Amino acid sequence: MSAQPIEGIELLDALVTSVFLLDQDLHVVYLNAAAQTLLGLGANQALGRRFTELARGAETLLILFERARSGGEGVVQRELAWPAPGGVDRILDCAVTQITVGHAPQLLLEIEDITQHRRLTRESALLAQLGGSRLMVRQLAHEIKNPLGGLRGAAQLLERELLDPALREYTRIIISEADRLTNLLDSMLGPGRPPAKQLINVHELLERVYHLLRSEAPEGVIVDRDYDPSLPALTVDPNHIIQAMLNLGRNAIQALSSGGVESPRLVLRTRAASNVSVGARRHRLVASIQFEDNGPGVLAEIRDTIFYPLVSGRSDGTGLGLGIAQDLVSRHGGLIEYDSAPGRTIFVISLPMDSV
Repeated sequence: MSAQPIEGIELLDALVTSVFLLDQDLHVVYLNAAAQTLLGLGANQALGRRFTELARGAETLLILFERARSGGEGVVQRELAWPAPGGVDRILDCAVTQITVGHAPQLLLEIEDITQHRRLTRESALLAQLGGSRLMVRQLAHEIKNPLGGLRGAAQLLERELLDPALREYTRIIISEADRLTNLLDSMLGPGRPPAKQLINVHELLERVYHLLRSEAPEGVIVDRDYDPSLPALTVDPNHIIQAMLNLGRNAIQALSSGGVESPRLVLRTRAASNVSVGARRHRLVASIQFEDNGPGVLAEIRDTIFYPLVSGRSDGTGLGLGIAQDLVSRHGGLIEYDSAPGRTIFVISLPMDSV
C-alpha cells in the first residue's frame, strides 16, 4: 500500500517548534498548533493581528524582524526570555527568515522552547557540584563534632552551678541545640545511613525556622510567610530539612542586612508543583518550599559554583551553608535550585510527594 501524502499545514501542526508566518507589517498570516500553545491563543484570536500585540515580550523581536527585512538573510536570537501565560518566563531560541510567498515577501518566525532543556542542564550541574561538596562536608562534620561535645559538657556543668531557674533555661537551649547538631552530624558522617524520616506537616518545620529567623533578623528586615495550607504532610527527617531551610533563610537575611536595600523583606512560601523532574526521575507532585528576598542578588562570578564548599559572596562567609543544604535535601530525593537578579532572589527546595 502506498503512503498517503501529508499536507504541508498538517505537517507544521505536528512540529513542537512554533512557526509563524507574518506579512511585512507583522500581521499574523499563519501559526501552527505549537505557536498557538506558546501564545495561549487560538488561531481565530491570532490571525490578522499584529504579532507584537499578541504577547508581552514580543516587541523584543522587532530588531530581528528589521534585520531579516533589510538583509534578506535569516537571523537568530538565542536564549530569549519570554513572559509566557501564567507568569512563568520561558527561554526561547528564535529565528527569522524573509521568504517569498506568491509574489509577496513575508517573514517566517521559528521559535523553539528550550526552557526544559536549560533546566535539565542546570540541574545536572547542580548534582555534579553535590558530589564534590559531599566529601568535604563529611570531613568538616567530623572536625565540628568534637568541640560540639565539649560545648555541651560545659553547658551541663554551668547548669549545675546556676541557682536561678530562669538562667537554667538558657543552658537547656544550648544543650538541646548541641544534641540536635550532634544528631545532624552523625547522620552526615554515617556511610549511606538513611535519614530518620517521619510523616510531618512541613509548615511545622517552617514555623520553627520562621521564628528563629525573625529573632535573628536585624531591625527593619521583615520576615513574612505565604503558605499553601492544602500541602499534604511529607515523609522527611525534620533535623535535615530544618537545617537546610535555616541555611537558606540565614543567607537571605545576611544579604538583606548588607545595606542599600529598600524595605528589605524575606518571604517563606510553600506551593505544590506537578510533573517536576529531579535528576533522572519525574515526579507527579513535589512540595516547593521557597525563600524569596528582595536583596542585591547572587554575584555573577559565583552563580555557576554557588553550591560548592568554600564559595561565598561575603568576605566573612564560610561558603558551607548551601553545600550542606543541598546535601541534606538530596538525601530525600530532592533538589535546591535558585534564580537571582537584583531585587529578587529565590531559592527553591523541591521535595517529592509521590508517596502522599
